[in-house]
Amino acid sequence: MAKIEAAAENAGSSAVPAQTTTRNFATLLIGSIGVVYGDIGTSPLYAFREAVVAAKDGGLDGRESVLGVLSLITWALILIVTLKYVLVMLRADNNGEGGTFALMALAQKSAKRSTRLLFAAALAGAAFFYGDAVITPAISVLSAVEGLRLVSSAFDAWIIPLSIVILVGLFAVQSRGTARVARFFGPLTAVWFAAMAAGGLVHIADDAAIMKALSPHHGVALVASNGLLGFTVLGLVFLAVTGAEALYADLGHFGRRPIQYAWLFFVFPALLLNYFGQGALVLAHPETIENPFFRLYPEWALLPIVLLATVATIIASQAVITGAFSLTQQAVQLGFLPRLTVRHTSEEMAGQIYLPQINWLLFAGVLFVIALFQTSSDLAAAYGVAVTADMIITSIMGFFVLWRVWKWSIWATAALIVPLLLIEQAFFTANILKVFEGGWLPILMAAVLFTIMWTWVRGYDLLARKIRREDTDLAWLARKLEAKPPVRVPGTAVFLSADVDLAPTCLMHNLKHNRVLHERNIILTIRTQPVPRVQRHERVQVDRTDPLFTKVVAHYGFMETPNVPKIFETCKRKDLSVEVSNTSFFLSRRSLRLAADSEMPRWQQRLFLTLSRFAEDATVYFRIPMDRAVEVGTQVAI
Repeated sequence: MAKIEAAAENAGSSAVPAQTTTRNFATLLIGSIGVVYGDIGTSPLYAFREAVVAAKDGGLDGRESVLGVLSLITWALILIVTLKYVLVMLRADNNGEGGTFALMALAQKSAKRSTRLLFAAALAGAAFFYGDAVITPAISVLSAVEGLRLVSSAFDAWIIPLSIVILVGLFAVQSRGTARVARFFGPLTAVWFAAMAAGGLVHIADDAAIMKALSPHHGVALVASNGLLGFTVLGLVFLAVTGAEALYADLGHFGRRPIQYAWLFFVFPALLLNYFGQGALVLAHPETIENPFFRLYPEWALLPIVLLATVATIIASQAVITGAFSLTQQAVQLGFLPRLTVRHTSEEMAGQIYLPQINWLLFAGVLFVIALFQTSSDLAAAYGVAVTADMIITSIMGFFVLWRVWKWSIWATAALIVPLLLIEQAFFTANILKVFEGGWLPILMAAVLFTIMWTWVRGYDLLARKIRREDTDLAWLARKLEAKPPVRVPGTAVFLSADVDLAPTCLMHNLKHNRVLHERNIILTIRTQPVPRVQRHERVQVDRTDPLFTKVVAHYGFMETPNVPKIFETCKRKDLSVEVSNTSFFLSRRSLRLAADSEMPRWQQRLFLTLSRFAEDATVYFRIPMDRAVEVGTQVAI
């Protein structure tokens, strides 16, 4: 926690829009259609159907149900997606990057009294995002494959097996990286949106009365006049905006303008045309409510559309899996999770990473969800809770950004954010009502993940304070060694330390047991800054004021992975030449055990110790050559 508070104090100016002038705007725009809008682009497969079916099953008139649901979908897209995310949140960037942790760092900079609240909100937002990352592949792929039932009833028994086969292939290829596949995401998703728009446009004329749904009063009347049923329908309507959170999370990949233009001039119109087409079709032919999306197309086009829908859902799933990788990397860098294996799958693109532990945990979660719920309709209740909670958290942190960072008056900030919060709160309440129908799943997953992250943060903070109390001041040690010099041996030694002003345990043990000091000794500290990426000229600081110890501080953003050999390549520009292949790297390996008297309860102590065993070896994580690493073990009770 102290690490995050300190980071917030040092945050630099962040209201800088992502620059796109040096890159091809059209390429970025097409790319954003595939990555940013892949998730929300699959919502028409099930959102309208689930909401209308719930309204009709509750006893509402069919026409009233269709107009009310379509009105709610339209205004949810306008207020939540267009107003909140496209027009407001995309401007709240942290050095060009978006996402939960970027927003947290930005908000904490100017809201120091609320640091703990924002910190807890960020952990909760991340926890709910992981729930979203499990449910999205399951509901998206299931809803697409279920279209095969319209081709032939013989496919009924094959829906779940085919969905699992697709998901097995999707998670299996993650280790190869997504750089090559991503080139096709944009064009294929653009074709998908064009097909959706065409299918809807053809059927709007089936019942021109569908245009009445543009008025918000139909949606308000449906919710206000039908009590619990109105809230149930509202919760299902929210499925139409799931994926909107990706707008902000993917800001750094494409920049604000391409994402905004893609939504306003292509994605939003295509979605509206499709939803209104489904509505007009159901008004004219009520029997098509069983699957209004696929009924938009003639029989000869069903199989191609099912295949295209499957591709679209794979793309949507890929986007959320990649987002989970990125979020986990940020969480590790910020100290919210133990070190995990991070493999870079592209030398050209820094964001192309693969985390095997997260990949297979997500896969196991997706299989569990499919086995538990069986159909996309049964999964719908679970989906909305995770996304609504994440959106509410984003709005809360956005309030601090507008008020403290943008210097809006508190009344102007409240006038914009509070109405949006009330709308999102209504959606959240509507979804919570379905807690026993599946809404319990994302709440349970979020609670478990929040507990894991909070335990790691608390345990790591306790461990750091304990080590800090026991470590020796480096300046004091230098004076002692000058007064009574040890035996000096040739070569260079690098000692990794959490604090550049303290003598690391591995250095003290080397002096105590080997009674020698190398000719050149470097104390290396790696710090995570509250910015996505650190500029190359700001990467390394070198302090040579002490004749015995050279201090090197390497700065990394929360979206970067430290690399010790590259740190010393950068040091050459600071006139510090280190030949990594001839250097000894000393690290402290701490064996943790339970303390009889601890600030943490016993269950939390045990959980922290378990998590620490899953942490990747520091030698591997920091890319230190294995044959040059010397690890010194110590025992610490927490």
